[in-house]
Amino acid sequence: MKDQDIIVVGGGLAGISAALEALDQGLRVTILDRGRPERFGGLARWAFGGIFYVDSPFQRKNGFEDSPSLAFSDWCSAAEFGPKDFWPKKWAEKYVERCTRDVYEWLKPKGIKYIPSVQWVERGLKKQGNSVPRFHLVWGSGMNLANTLIGHLKNHPESRKLKVKFFHKVDELIISQDRVVGVRGKDLQTDEAFEYQAAATILAAGGITGSVDEVKKHWYSAWGKAPEHMLTGSHMVADGQIHRVAKAAGANVTHLDKQWNYAGGVHHPEGDHELHGLSLVPPKTAVWLDYQGNPIGPDPMITGFDTRSLVEQISQQEKQYSWQVTNYKIAKKELGVSGSKYNHALREQRKWAFAKTILLGNKGMVDFMINNCVDFVVADNLSELVAKMNELTGTNDVKAAHVKKAVNTFDEAVKEKQDSQDPRIALITRLRENKGDRFRLMNYSPIQDPAGLPFIAIREFILTRKSMGGIQTNLSAQVLSPEGGALEGLYAIGESAGFGGGGIHGLRALEGTFLGNCMFNARVAVNAITGKEVIKVSAPKKTSISN
Repeated sequence: MKDQDIIVVGGGLAGISAALEALDQGLRVTILDRGRPERFGGLARWAFGGIFYVDSPFQRKNGFEDSPSLAFSDWCSAAEFGPKDFWPKKWAEKYVERCTRDVYEWLKPKGIKYIPSVQWVERGLKKQGNSVPRFHLVWGSGMNLANTLIGHLKNHPESRKLKVKFFHKVDELIISQDRVVGVRGKDLQTDEAFEYQAAATILAAGGITGSVDEVKKHWYSAWGKAPEHMLTGSHMVADGQIHRVAKAAGANVTHLDKQWNYAGGVHHPEGDHELHGLSLVPPKTAVWLDYQGNPIGPDPMITGFDTRSLVEQISQQEKQYSWQVTNYKIAKKELGVSGSKYNHALREQRKWAFAKTILLGNKGMVDFMINNCVDFVVADNLSELVAKMNELTGTNDVKAAHVKKAVNTFDEAVKEKQDSQDPRIALITRLRENKGDRFRLMNYSPIQDPAGLPFIAIREFILTRKSMGGIQTNLSAQVLSPEGGALEGLYAIGESAGFGGGGIHGLRALEGTFLGNCMFNARVAVNAITGKEVIKVSAPKKTSISN
């Protein structure tokens, strides 16, 4: 219309992917982003960079048989979709069928490569998760993924048809003759109002997990009261603004109580805003304890199987934070920090340095966290460790007798190895059966091994990360009303749309499906706008959800 063919609200991975697809089809596109230029690429810049593919060349090369039907079965098991989750389930089915073709093959000519070993995460505890490894880690991490796509935008043959406006906050959708025809908002630098019109508007401005208040407001009610103190691993501008704008225009916003948070959050040693946190990849050879030093249960607290279960069990403690106790040698081998920032060798694509961290551990990262993160305490014996744990919290909550009993029990189980009846050891044994996991694990090492000292205790909080609910969309990424009708001219993708359909993951994500769906949603939306591919599926009556 007046200014361009497509307006994209949000400059994260989904928005960038939509702009690339639009330029590929010769369209004029404007990206309006609320953040600073150096944050172009959104949260993907700081992501680990794993992408969920089905029956990929890497899976086949590693001997893993996979198929869309198996992946969809695993997805539905983990998601526990409800009877009204028509669109989320349809989006899940569509993604597993086409992710390798429409994301992997799309990225391949752009120069995106992966580490050869496919990672096996979210295997499931009580519910089946990933039956086979599907987490394909981008070589160079999420930082390389974002920078590569941004580079293709800048160097695109049709780049003259692209405009990118930073510090532009969208406050309203313009509606004319029952059609969304553009946006209004404010330039946060100049405080001046702006208005852009286009044939189609795509909402791609993230979720709610950058605001702890919004997370608490929409906390999953079955878990009771939200934790008083949480950290955020998202950008502050992910505060639900785009959902409010969409809802004011008649959109149905669903499942905001479905969030993908992490149990191993610590205060960011180089954070740039209040409550900024980092998500640890906690060591498996450790005891996970409550605020008094007792093991948390009843389900075993081991990462790699059911992230949601870990968060749920911590949320239901009297004081909703936790401790992990391990030793330095174990931490050096097994402890990780999720994301690109502190995985220097991966981010910088240094092959030998990366291989060294896998085989020998990451001493530099562990030392940095011990010296710079407030949540790490170190001691040569358990009594001294407990004293430092209590000093950190300003309480006498942690009991030395509890910690010693927990560590002794775990160490005895470790010594028994496969003969142990401890469910934590059974899960560690399962992990060791996969070559990709075995390289990152100690060989049944007790925490009280004198050669592994000093002891390390890590105070961990729930860290908010991704919204799994959002603006409800049909299979063409058109925004839907609560009655189920499409809002003409309006589309939503990525986290804004709950990664598809207003909640494609249900209760649990199989990991790698966040970045993957940002790109997949984006391509679907642009192809629907141009008429290249419009998938028309009529939902049964009374499928809309409002919460």
